[in-house]
Amino acid sequence: MKRPPIIIVQLIHIFGPLKGQINEFSQDVITIGRHPSCHLQFPADLTIMSRNHAEIVREGNQFKLTDLSANGTFVNGKKVKEVYLKTGDVLTFADGGPKVSFLTQLKEGSDEPEPRSVPQVQEALVQKPKIRSEERIPAPQPPAGKPAQPSVQAARVPFTIQYGAMIRSYKELPVTLGKSPGCNFVIDHPAVFDQHAQLFFADNQYWIKDLTGQNLIRLNHQPIPFQSPLTVNDEIALSPRGPSFRFLGEGRLAEITGSDQDMQYSGGKDNLPKASDQREPPQDGILSKFKKFWGSSQQ
Repeated sequence: MKRPPIIIVQLIHIFGPLKGQINEFSQDVITIGRHPSCHLQFPADLTIMSRNHAEIVREGNQFKLTDLSANGTFVNGKKVKEVYLKTGDVLTFADGGPKVSFLTQLKEGSDEPEPRSVPQVQEALVQKPKIRSEERIPAPQPPAGKPAQPSVQAARVPFTIQYGAMIRSYKELPVTLGKSPGCNFVIDHPAVFDQHAQLFFADNQYWIKDLTGQNLIRLNHQPIPFQSPLTVNDEIALSPRGPSFRFLGEGRLAEITGSDQDMQYSGGKDNLPKASDQREPPQDGILSKFKKFWGSSQQ
């Protein structure tokens, strides 16, 4: 008998001791706290959080968050006891505590036994020791027909992003882009989601991942269904309404404003701007911003 669709829950850590990590779950009950039995376990010395702080329970195709803590749980800055979550919600465990972004991914059902109901799962959690999520939850698979793709992992590689007059450099990936203040790089644009995209490094390449769940990101005018590697001069549109960027290679991403001429650098790879000289960005013209910021010898 065909089972219901499998929904993968992704919790992306955007603030706290696990920042940069992504936990993925497919079970019907996800427990969160400092206790060793919790599916999402935080360090024991993070006493601002309770040992059993919160749980997320699947109800049909919805997920309900229940606060079980002494110091509270917040969703998008609002303290809650129970609430149904939606993709892109930011969860904060205790005031000033760790923050995660809640995302879901849908997988097709298969001819397997029906999953146990929520009460049965809860009973099993009480009676048997729990296994941490990374030991038993498989990583989500790319769409059917696509080759296996790398998972998001922390990597100590440089990355620099320019958007408007703002330039930010990072020493480690992944980096999350979005409208939420909890993102590593905040983009205030009407077409950008709270958690919109993620940049990471794997297999000696830089990659971009669509976090919207709606295939909004375009790479060279084509939507990416899951994630895609980046090559020099790739054009990235975060949505059909922008904003747009160009990948300059060597971990450099620059906003495209007006004519593409601004982003065409002459003289070969050696004359591309380099993220080694972190000066104040000027306010006029994208090309002059990069020249001054990276200390280019071009005039």
